[in-house]
Amino acid sequence: MELSPSAGRVQRALETSGLTLRVVELPASTRTVVEAARAVGCEIGQIVKSLIFKTGRSERPILVLASGANRVDEKKIEAHIGEELLKADANFVRHHTGFAIGGIPPIAHAQKIETFFDEDLLQYGEIWAAAGTPHAVFQIAPTELLRLTEAKVEKIAAAG
Repeated sequence: MELSPSAGRVQRALETSGLTLRVVELPASTRTVVEAARAVGCEIGQIVKSLIFKTGRSERPILVLASGANRVDEKKIEAHIGEELLKADANFVRHHTGFAIGGIPPIAHAQKIETFFDEDLLQYGEIWAAAGTPHAVFQIAPTELLRLTEAKVEKIAAAG
């Protein structure tokens, strides 16, 4: 079965990186963490949330790859980048990633984006990430995703 254009872009990025991983498009939505975990049969913490923020002063994109079990403490990221983090709107996200909100993958973006990686993802042997659409995902070892994204590992979960 042929992948949609956005999912195909993620598949090509995986292949270019030398990985033999496969993007799958599922009949069920994977737009939310709960939907994704249910669709692939894993724990919520194994789902990678790819969250795009905009810096307040320089208006550059910041990608946060968070465990589905965690809420991101934006102040922790702000301490590393030296700027306020703002919510990014749909147009900003599409412009900088090339993907629509609801299926943003951690790779294959329109441009290189500074990325932070939730250290809690490293406790799992395999994690699942969006692959360009609300129905597409791929499974990967956290260490491989870390290598592909060249992210900074941080403790980013909010307390409580």
